[in-house]
Amino acid sequence: MTSRAQPAQHAPPVQWLRVRYAKRGRARFTSHRDFSRALERALRRAGVPMAYSSGFSPHPRISYANAAPTGAASEAEYLEIGLAEACDPAKVRAALDAALPPGLDIVDVAPSSIGSLADRLTGSRWRIELVGLPPDHTRVAVDRFLAATSVPVERMTRTGLREFDARSAVVSLSAQPDALDLVLAHQVPLVRPDDVLVALTTVTPEFVPPAAPVLTRLSQGRLDPASGEIAEP
Repeated sequence: MTSRAQPAQHAPPVQWLRVRYAKRGRARFTSHRDFSRALERALRRAGVPMAYSSGFSPHPRISYANAAPTGAASEAEYLEIGLAEACDPAKVRAALDAALPPGLDIVDVAPSSIGSLADRLTGSRWRIELVGLPPDHTRVAVDRFLAATSVPVERMTRTGLREFDARSAVVSLSAQPDALDLVLAHQVPLVRPDDVLVALTTVTPEFVPPAAPVLTRLSQGRLDPASGEIAEP
């Protein structure tokens, strides 16, 4: 009986780059799986010298962290790529941006910091556009939500229906003309802006936007809990 040949072992990456990208326009409806496929095709077209994992099914060294929900726009999505040879980050940014479909835009590429990317993404700032909702309903809902010590919500997850506290993750929430400004701390389980919308309806049944709210992540990175400011990761 012949033994199965051992797979080739690939060298570890010589350089890690942190990539910040945006999902704009109709591209906000791109799922994470669709984006990852588009990214791998774009990396090949752009000629980026990717490092690969070892084993029987090698795959490019790509590390994702905290992707926005499908349907949400974003100016601050992050991933890291491991390269087989050192490259100029500016050239990688230009080549990769040109290879991706419109709306999936590379904002910045920089050498990666030491440590886990996910550990450096501790908060997000969101804009939630509300069209056609009376401002008084929004202000009342925000005031009631902020006054509450906890607001439980339910969401279907991969492991089934789960209940968690939406209030505990909200660092700040304010009503703007036709919009909400929201800062969330990343915790486990992760509270999303749509969870906060459900919580606002829970405390104020009149809070029912007539049109689907548009969610946009404006920034993501290291959260200062005291000030609510978010720094680059």
